[in-house]
Amino acid sequence: MFPKRIIIFANGDLSDLEKARSLLRDDDFIIAADGGTRHVIALGRIPNFIIGDLDSVTFDLRLLTDKGTQIIQFSHDKNETDLELAIQHALTLNPEQVIILAALGGRLDQTLGNIALISDLRLSTFDCRLDDGIEEVFFCHDKCEINGKPGDIVSLIPWQGEVIGVVTTDLKWPLRDETLYPNKTRGISNEMLGETAAVQIRSGSLLVVHRRTSL
Repeated sequence: MFPKRIIIFANGDLSDLEKARSLLRDDDFIIAADGGTRHVIALGRIPNFIIGDLDSVTFDLRLLTDKGTQIIQFSHDKNETDLELAIQHALTLNPEQVIILAALGGRLDQTLGNIALISDLRLSTFDCRLDDGIEEVFFCHDKCEINGKPGDIVSLIPWQGEVIGVVTTDLKWPLRDETLYPNKTRGISNEMLGETAAVQIRSGSLLVVHRRTSL
């Protein structure tokens, strides 16, 4: 049976471990991208898979393999990041949702690369997002819903070109069939009016950044 929800831990920063913990469920299928294993262990969980070249793992993996963790090791001389390899493996499991933790913050090049990874249209058939418990980042290709609290910050950023026909619901400053341009900041720093907001677009790829003001 394929898992419905996969959690992937990258090797970036997790600034608030307890907020990250609030994202987890008991039945989550967990993949650690190499050094992301440290976050899994810190949260008291056991990964189902560890994937990568293992250059960032600093402890005896037998402690995990003895508990059922499977290792997929790649050469150091590879063209992909460990996170990209972990996402590729997750795709083979046909999940309904993939949440990637510890992929925001830290090195800017890695963060931008991680955002670019989830722009892959192969991921648009299910819910795929980056999250650290404080911010979540995902792409809207048609319509999407944001769940949070009043006052949460929502930014809508055109990705690789203009986004046409943007309509928002339950945001403080509504967009009504507007075009957002990649060299303009029209969609930055809106606010949620309630616990749910919605966005719909006609064409383009829209990056949604939701920052939780409280939990």
